Amino acid sequence: MRVRGGVVGLVVVAVAVTACQVGGGPPRARPSAVLHSGYGRVFLGVDECSSFRAPGFTEVSCASERAAARVVARHDGAVRDGPPCPARTDFVLHISERRPASDEDGDGHVPRGYACMRSLQPPHPGDPGAGGGPRTIVGDCLYGVGGGRVRETACEGGGEGGPRAEYQVTAAVGSRDRCPAPTSLYVRLDGVRPVGCARPL
Repeated sequence: MRVRGGVVGLVVVAVAVTACQVGGGPPRARPSAVLHSGYGRVFLGVDECSSFRAPGFTEVSCASERAAARVVARHDGAVRDGPPCPARTDFVLHISERRPASDEDGDGHVPRGYACMRSLQPPHPGDPGAGGGPRTIVGDCLYGVGGGRVRETACEGGGEGGPRAEYQVTAAVGSRDRCPAPTSLYVRLDGVRPVGCARPL
């Protein structure tokens, strides 16, 4: 990637996970380029904002008319090794080092990590029942895709031509025996209560 005007080149992967598996599974990701704009000491630190300028994301002032999403949490390392994003995160940006000699504060180090993002304006796919976001949470709806797997969909009619909801997660508990009736599906969740109890719709 060519960098002009002293702008730092970083590679970012935007993740809007809509698939979950009873036994878990790897998230789907779509790679995007990110350009650093110089706001703050940490690239996309908590409470900083990004634009959605094609072909990638750019860090911008949250007061800018180009600001589209705010960082609600930021962690170093890979998602699989770090804390889960907050429940109502709309999407995740995975940030990786591209040119370590050129970075936000000139110390020669660009930390790899991920930023949990919340859009500044609706729609919010991370909200309960909205049909998206990187986590399955209480209130979300699901449909079966075969092989013991389910995917998230919007509770209201499956969204814009999306699949119709077959289940809804009604509770998050520590173990299956704590699920309320009539639970018919158990979904792996993040957090201290890892079992999602889903009822048929």
